[in-house]
Amino acid sequence: MSTRRISSVAHVGNIAIGGDNPIRIQSMATVDTNDTEGCVAQAKRIIDAGGEIVRFTTQGTREAENMKNISARLKADGYNQPLVADVHFTAHTADVAAQYCEKVRINPGNYVDPGRTFKHLEYTDEEYQAELQKIEAKLVPFINICKEHRTAVRIGVNHGSLSDRIMSRYGDTPEGIVESCMEFLRIFKRENFNDVVISIKASNTVVMVTTVRLLVKTMDKEDMHYPLHLGVTEAGEGEDGRIKSAVGIGALLTEGIGDTIRVSLSEEPECEIPVARKLVDLIPECTRLRQEAEASIQDDTITLSLDSASQFGCEDWETLQLKAAMAVGALLIDRKATKLVLCAERFSHSDLVSLADAILQAARIKFTKTEYISCPGCGRTLYNLQETIAKIKAATSHLVGLKIGIMGCIVNGPGEMADADYGYVGAGRGKISLYKQKVCVEKNIPEEEAVDKLLELINNDRK
Repeated sequence: MSTRRISSVAHVGNIAIGGDNPIRIQSMATVDTNDTEGCVAQAKRIIDAGGEIVRFTTQGTREAENMKNISARLKADGYNQPLVADVHFTAHTADVAAQYCEKVRINPGNYVDPGRTFKHLEYTDEEYQAELQKIEAKLVPFINICKEHRTAVRIGVNHGSLSDRIMSRYGDTPEGIVESCMEFLRIFKRENFNDVVISIKASNTVVMVTTVRLLVKTMDKEDMHYPLHLGVTEAGEGEDGRIKSAVGIGALLTEGIGDTIRVSLSEEPECEIPVARKLVDLIPECTRLRQEAEASIQDDTITLSLDSASQFGCEDWETLQLKAAMAVGALLIDRKATKLVLCAERFSHSDLVSLADAILQAARIKFTKTEYISCPGCGRTLYNLQETIAKIKAATSHLVGLKIGIMGCIVNGPGEMADADYGYVGAGRGKISLYKQKVCVEKNIPEEEAVDKLLELINNDRK
């Protein structure tokens, strides 16, 4: 059995996160936050599926103010689950949203700093300290509003949206990601504001797990014990998205780390909830299986027998996928082995080999198919994400080892392109920009031409 990390408790509306409370399940709406009817309907589907917290993007004050209407409608219909406003780029929007939502998510990478430009800037110690003072000047008034309205805060750092300032001093490293979080967290601690949840996310499972572990150690050194939200961002869809999420989130859950989780799938948000629920329910069994898997390691190979597992959901192939990925995720991320053999009499040898390969790819060890880094979508998404992913997959699934990022908007798009060979990013309504790694090579292409342009770009390079 894993021993759960002891955290403080953050109060978010009528629920508590951390401490001895259950691990909370959440998701995020994908419709325009100005569409009150659509938001209410989608939130109800998430909650009816078992979601305990629902997040909405609030890219401006208009969207933040409409959270009041969405909240009122849901509460009138008996839905009292906490709502979260997701804020990027405009600190004032967070001030507004804090008046109407139970929690506000802010991203240190773009709360005060401008959008990431990938320029290397040099800062003297004095200049760097001046930038921190700018952050504090914006953050303290926001904290006071949150205190007044009893609004919780999520400090949500994304690997794909670190600021140029952090990048210039720390580089694209776990240490830089953690420091981006700690700069904000130290201010919250000084202001004696405790209803804080922390998240550090990346589409790369190795980066995500390594960085969250480092964050826990860093917080412990500074006597901080805030609850943690776990997620592999831009995990994708279908079995790949589920396996990648199980490898990353599951690795930490089996170590007792995590107080609330979100499985980010490029699907309808209510589809995320059953997957997240299974990961939480599988913690005891997968903790035991992880121990058995580690004991099995010989000649750089993990041999995981799933026949000895309990019969919880074993008739279900998806559950077996999640169980296998969760049990061996940390061992593969830590490179205790780089080969995997799965045994389960109920399933064919070819299916188990394919699953083992998918888990190895999710742990960044062995690439046997195209890698898709696709966001789950939100109210910022500027095109039909699911249709576009299907088109791109149909045209590129034979390109083994190629990594393609498919992003709804610019919040994490350019940053995640650094981990992809090519990127397809929403640039405006009906407009797409194409990237080669983190360099934008074509801007504002009409959406109806963009997939063909992406394929043309890939094919020209391959020639």
